[in-house]
Amino acid sequence: MQSRARETRRWPTMRYSLTGLDCAHCAAKIEQDIMRQEGLQDAALNFATRTLSAPEGHEATIQAILDRIEPGARLVPLQDRSAVADEDEVPGDRRKWLPAFTAALLLFAGLLLKHVVAGASAAQIARILFVISYALVGWRVLRKAADKLVRGQMLDEHFLMSIASLGAFAIGEWPEAAAVMVFYAVGERLQDMAVGKSRRSIAALLRVRPDVAHLLRGEREVTLHPEDVKVGELILVKPGERVPLDGTITSGNSFLDTSPLTGEPIPRRVATGDDVMAGTINHQGVLTIRTSRPYGESSVARILTLVEEAGERKAPAEQFITSFARYYTPAVVAGASLLAFVPPLIIPGASLQEWVYRALVLLVISCPCALVVSVPLTYFAGIGAASRQGILFKGANFVDAMSRADTVIFDKTGTLTKGVFNVSEVVPAEGVSRQALLNIAAAAEAHSNHPIAVSIKRAAGLMNYPDMLDVRELAGKGVVTKLDGQEVAVGNASLMRTAGVTELHSSSCPTVVHVARSGQYLGHLGLSDQLRPDARGAVDAIRCLGVKKVFMLTGDRTEAAHAVSASLGLDGFRAELMPEDKVSAMAELAGKKTIFVGDGINDAPVIAGATVGVAMGGIGSDAAVEAADVVLVEPRPGRLAVAIALARNTRNIAGQNIALSLGVKALFLLLGAMGMASVWGAVFADVGVALLAVLNSLRAMRISAGERLHGCLAPAIEHSGDD
Repeated sequence: MQSRARETRRWPTMRYSLTGLDCAHCAAKIEQDIMRQEGLQDAALNFATRTLSAPEGHEATIQAILDRIEPGARLVPLQDRSAVADEDEVPGDRRKWLPAFTAALLLFAGLLLKHVVAGASAAQIARILFVISYALVGWRVLRKAADKLVRGQMLDEHFLMSIASLGAFAIGEWPEAAAVMVFYAVGERLQDMAVGKSRRSIAALLRVRPDVAHLLRGEREVTLHPEDVKVGELILVKPGERVPLDGTITSGNSFLDTSPLTGEPIPRRVATGDDVMAGTINHQGVLTIRTSRPYGESSVARILTLVEEAGERKAPAEQFITSFARYYTPAVVAGASLLAFVPPLIIPGASLQEWVYRALVLLVISCPCALVVSVPLTYFAGIGAASRQGILFKGANFVDAMSRADTVIFDKTGTLTKGVFNVSEVVPAEGVSRQALLNIAAAAEAHSNHPIAVSIKRAAGLMNYPDMLDVRELAGKGVVTKLDGQEVAVGNASLMRTAGVTELHSSSCPTVVHVARSGQYLGHLGLSDQLRPDARGAVDAIRCLGVKKVFMLTGDRTEAAHAVSASLGLDGFRAELMPEDKVSAMAELAGKKTIFVGDGINDAPVIAGATVGVAMGGIGSDAAVEAADVVLVEPRPGRLAVAIALARNTRNIAGQNIALSLGVKALFLLLGAMGMASVWGAVFADVGVALLAVLNSLRAMRISAGERLHGCLAPAIEHSGDD
């Protein structure tokens, strides 16, 4: 049964920076508490960027939650939706490192004295060094733990580290007490560096925003912000500048660096008549461009919006970690308490100090930082890496879904083929000239932007078309209109039958357009399309990556579909489909996880119905882009193989981090309970594993790590040059 719509008031969504938020575990708690509030169920917090998206008007409620869970964190509205939270503190800054670095030196000096130099005085000096090293980094942790204890927020890493280290002091384990706090502080600094590197990576992507546009008004040149330029106005782009808005070149030629949007390292040659995307960089000549979209709908603005919002949709693994941490830490704390006090009461001769020490080991191990930080960071890094390749995931959940795909279904025209038709055959009926047939077909298609219509008009060479009334474009069939008072039908065989024409010419061309006037057959036009250069390589790479089936759906005739399917080695196809038929056809072919790739408005319904819908070759305001879960900026099927590889690489790394964190913690929890692990081992199980997991997650930022997956991508990127 369809769920009822929410009756809460819908507020405009705002984006905020969360300054002073440095605890991933706390961030997860903050997000959960915010989402429990009335009207904030759709809020989303991204710890990697320290940003929050939430309905406007709830700032006081959100700040109260921050004050309770993470005192010192502040909610600051971001004026620019494409900004990343900018902290005053820089990861790796000397002032941040100095206390931890000094404490570590003092700790090792104390250990050296304790184990190498004999005598009571050396032991006393060592203890003093341990206390000083502890105080240098521990006072902040103790203060935060105390603040949260007052607010009833006990079970976080600050509380755990405080109890474990103070307990170690209480039972006389001075080196271990200092080590817990020092290595925790060092690990925190290293994690800050890793997260900062990821944040700076996404900030670098967001810096592709053009800042100014040179508007031409007569002979004058006016410098404005791109948002102030209207559609249809002329702008000037000089060498070295970014193209500020999408548009068409009216004069000039140059080479454009498209790598900020597509990842393509080779500059693309452009000249008068070519379309250009905002955010690309002009290398040589001066270009005059007539704008085609407002800045808010431009390529760069849409890309930035998609990237910044991607972190708000959590992958199943992230959702699992959030729920897991909620129950895991309290369970371990309860278990440690029982381990400390129950055995001395029931086991004859059991030492309270020994069992308290074992409990302290469990407390140190129980901090869930490795999971809470590394898993979201992995997906964040993977989405960032994909975006630099012109592959835009709208959420981490779609990364997960794409990585599991077992079936890929392509649209044909404009997706596997270029969608640029050439009229290769003109066969008029008796008594009709070739030019007359072309002229009638072109006039009927005058107001259509379909690739077939464009090719017919180009072949006819007509500049002026007669005025027409009652133009009907029948999706999947053709066009019916009136010329000189007579009904003209231009389209496929199905349309001819509707027009009362039964005898048609046969043709060997993949695509055939028939023409009839007032029920009289006038002849046909044969058209041919070309495969995209990387289409075959894309199919081979997708199969190599483990996708079981690759199909094609098209509204084109069966002969044309069969030719494409055979040349690419597809597992099957469905042809002569209406847009609505594609949805049912996909249901017949779909596997457990199905990817559908299309490029046009008519593909929007089937894109929306797929497990993962992919829009290819554009980033404007097209319905296909709105319906899609993943957008490929460049019209290259091979980019889908790269997207699948990157998704699998990201999910594999997230799985490795989960296995590493849980596996090591489970082992040390068992060893600690049995008295076979020391606090030193516990420190490694906590801080060491967290650091290893964070460093491992950064591998998702490396494009090459995904592109080399199973060595499958060479066919997809071998022919990925400009069409």
